[in-house]
Amino acid sequence: MDALDDALRVIAHLNAAKVDYVVVGGVAMNLHGIVRATEDLDLFVRPDPENIERLRRGLREVWDDPDIDDITAEDLCGEYPAVRYGPPEGVLYLDILTRLGEATRFTDLEIEEIEVAGIPVRVATPTTLYRMKRDTVRPIDRADAAALRSLFDLEDG
Repeated sequence: MDALDDALRVIAHLNAAKVDYVVVGGVAMNLHGIVRATEDLDLFVRPDPENIERLRRGLREVWDDPDIDDITAEDLCGEYPAVRYGPPEGVLYLDILTRLGEATRFTDLEIEEIEVAGIPVRVATPTTLYRMKRDTVRPIDRADAAALRSLFDLEDG
């Protein structure tokens, strides 16, 4: 099983658990047709305790792992709005976010749904991804922003 298969399996379970999430990062880039290697699934989740509990329930359907209990609403809805989860098996890591500093919050995300292998995936729009990536210091983000700008004819604004 590869990273995309693992990502789709996770997403299918998040959908079943009714998690309010949005895929961002490298997987989102791939879903929009920009091929980029990635080893993680970046998920923005709505920062409320009920949604975080649904997230944990969905992840428990994928992995029988007590470390899932370490993903808490206290962290994600508080001072530490990001958790990296490494499952006990597979090649995929999850970066779970509720905000990126003060720059991007869940409510800032424009979302579209893309169906992949029969699984609906909630993904950030190209414009949203561009806004998230264009001004960061990471070279990969700047390259992603340039690719998004070119493919989707995006302008700053």
